[in-house]
Amino acid sequence: MIRKIIQIDEEKCNGCGACAAACHEGAIGMVNNKARLLRDDYCDGLGDCLPSCPTGAISFVEREAAAYDEAAVKAAQKKKAGSLPCGCPGTNAKQICRAGEAESRSPETMMESMLSQWPVQIRLVPVHAPYFDGANLLIAADCTAYAYGNFHERFIKNHVTLIGCPKLDSVDYAEKLASIIRENDIKSVTIVRMEVPCCSGLEQAVKKALQASGKMIPWQAAVISVDGKILP
Repeated sequence: MIRKIIQIDEEKCNGCGACAAACHEGAIGMVNNKARLLRDDYCDGLGDCLPSCPTGAISFVEREAAAYDEAAVKAAQKKKAGSLPCGCPGTNAKQICRAGEAESRSPETMMESMLSQWPVQIRLVPVHAPYFDGANLLIAADCTAYAYGNFHERFIKNHVTLIGCPKLDSVDYAEKLASIIRENDIKSVTIVRMEVPCCSGLEQAVKKALQASGKMIPWQAAVISVDGKILP
């Protein structure tokens, strides 16, 4: 069948393995220090790997390819359960269960992390993950957690957290975020960014993603000053 599928330019590939780590279906592997599409039927054509590639070696093409085999992918994932994924172990998606709710925590534990999932980087998080089901999504510039002292209690609490920096990553997050919103049951979106001009790119990417998703989801934005205040 003719369908959309990824294509890897081996001349541009620098062998970093980021795309293999981002492909939760296991369609991409490293062969002789180069990324390679190992199985057409494992590639869902959604392109989780595209924004992870620092050299632009991955693109979409339409060609004759085997249909995406979700059952085979799930069987392979089940077989690998409990082992580390190929690539960086830090990209292994997992949900973090906290021992108690905020109301039951003592003053000595009020600084406990509120993070509920891993990974958190927009470039690394999979499009499909169980923690997205019914999630209130927090999309934040990575500097905000350093600037605003009560970030976990004020923003991360009861949210699934995604972070990024449009200036340092030099990618448009809109396509991946649109896929996450479109293909999961996202209840709301909160954007938190810094007051600096370059950080507005994150808010624009989220707005584009919301529009492209075709869903009417409540959203809000907060801007943090460089001295750690929430601006009106």
